[in-house]
Amino acid sequence: MYRSHTCGELRISDIGKKVMLCGWVKKVRKLGGMTFVDLRDRYGVTQLVFNLETQSELFDTVDKLGREFVIQIEGNVAERASKNPNISTGDIEINASSITILNESKVPPFTIEDNTDGGEELRMKYRYLDIRREPIKKNLELRHKLAIETRKFLSEKSFLEVETPILIKSTPEGARDFVVPSRMNQGQFYALPQSPQSFKQLLMVAGIDRYFQIVKCFRDEDLRADRQPEFTQIDCEMSFVQQEDVLNIFEEMIKYLFKTEKNISLDFNFPRMPYEIAMRNYGSDKPDVRFDMKFNDITSIAKNRDFVVFNDSEIILAIVAKSCSEYSRKELDSLTEFVKKPQIGAKGLVYVKYNTDGTFKSSIDKFYTQEDFKTWADKCEAEPGDLMLILSGETAHTRKALCELRLEMGERLGLRNPEIFAPLWVVDFPLLEWDEETQRYYAMHHPFTSPKQEDLDLLISDPSKVRANAYDLVINGVELGGGSIRIHNKYLQNQLFRILGFTEEEAQKQFGFLMGAFEFGAPPHGGIAFGFDRLCAMFGGQESIREFIAFPKNNKGRDLMADSPSEISEAQLDELCLVIKLPK
Repeated sequence: MYRSHTCGELRISDIGKKVMLCGWVKKVRKLGGMTFVDLRDRYGVTQLVFNLETQSELFDTVDKLGREFVIQIEGNVAERASKNPNISTGDIEINASSITILNESKVPPFTIEDNTDGGEELRMKYRYLDIRREPIKKNLELRHKLAIETRKFLSEKSFLEVETPILIKSTPEGARDFVVPSRMNQGQFYALPQSPQSFKQLLMVAGIDRYFQIVKCFRDEDLRADRQPEFTQIDCEMSFVQQEDVLNIFEEMIKYLFKTEKNISLDFNFPRMPYEIAMRNYGSDKPDVRFDMKFNDITSIAKNRDFVVFNDSEIILAIVAKSCSEYSRKELDSLTEFVKKPQIGAKGLVYVKYNTDGTFKSSIDKFYTQEDFKTWADKCEAEPGDLMLILSGETAHTRKALCELRLEMGERLGLRNPEIFAPLWVVDFPLLEWDEETQRYYAMHHPFTSPKQEDLDLLISDPSKVRANAYDLVINGVELGGGSIRIHNKYLQNQLFRILGFTEEEAQKQFGFLMGAFEFGAPPHGGIAFGFDRLCAMFGGQESIREFIAFPKNNKGRDLMADSPSEISEAQLDELCLVIKLPK
């Protein structure tokens, strides 16, 4: 037996017990003839005391101790004279009678403390050390608890957890596939699943009725703080349901997780917001509605003057920052530089201060009168003391840029309180997106999404106006989950394939196994998938999902710890009949 107790277990009631502990040396403090050691394991920290004046035989061993040495000690639990209220074992200490060094350690490349001096890249390279830190350990514990509670909720709702294949067929649409060469079928490739979409639909045809899986998915796309090349979904599907059925049960699941894990009661019906309204009012299909600051379209009242920028714009949009008319020139210049960042791409920013005396001050004073600005203020419902911020240009680009400015203002004004959660369902997405470059339609979600019944006639007359039975759950500007009611009718599915530009042969080649299943009685069905990593980050109050993944990859998709991806040997390439052709 290496240990009788963990380092987070002993309390004042254990005084007098003889115990054996194991763990990592967190800190060593030498005070004359006394040496104090903080010993850490997964469960906590316990202070050890070595009296080297009375235990001279331990001196040589204790004197060797360094940070992250693995040791085993034996001793008696005693009441601590100088108690530490910040740790659960702070009332006691161990008067050590023996010590064994189980393994020495090099000096760690960063301090293994809550507030470490290690940068993200360094911590990712030595992730096994980073996980020893309390914040990362707590994040992984949170992830574990959320997974357990998710499985518990869905199991009690008669969902059956079923595993689906990882090596599947590559299909078009969505992000790029990660592909895997097959040695046994030379010249052919598997793909890693972007989601288990086809398979969960097949499970509905198979009569499973309610399926779920906490599953790894893979997408070869550009990365950011809330994306990884491999990520985890809570993937769900149900038979004999309509959109409202899916929204109700998974709204209940989210409420259950908030209550069990954060003790927060979301005791209200989540609002439903049509996609068109979300884009018009917030410029985003995942709006942060913790604060107002909606878009105001002032195109009709701001055009046709001498200001060429507005006259040449397709749309002119304004937001109102309450009680900000005292913003300094420096602060306004800072906002202008913000919207001109390459990732936002606005050419400039127009401001109008609605002074408390009822007058207006603007960056475009010479083009507009005080009466003009008053008309704008009335349209925007601005009041004296407010600040109007205005962008103009092509509609989609201007909405996107103003969305970023709105979020930035919300941040600067303290309106994005992380302790407030504002969920909503975004519904009625367009079924299709037109791509000018390829001159064809693409599915906005995926090609199995069902159109709304009332829009079916538009599939022939005007496909761009067809709305989908699709929905996203958004909380605080983060898309946590999305799904749709699926097409279960083979004739409608074939019609959509034709609109998407698939020939009958191409559709059969790519999706023949699913279409074949539809020949044998497919039930009406629909589902949803939640980004489990994003859910963990939201519950943990952080933006980066990497902090909740045991071994994450960086923004270039590299595992810095294992140094992958990496080259493979010529023998492996020959076995797979592959030749590497690098770009020139």
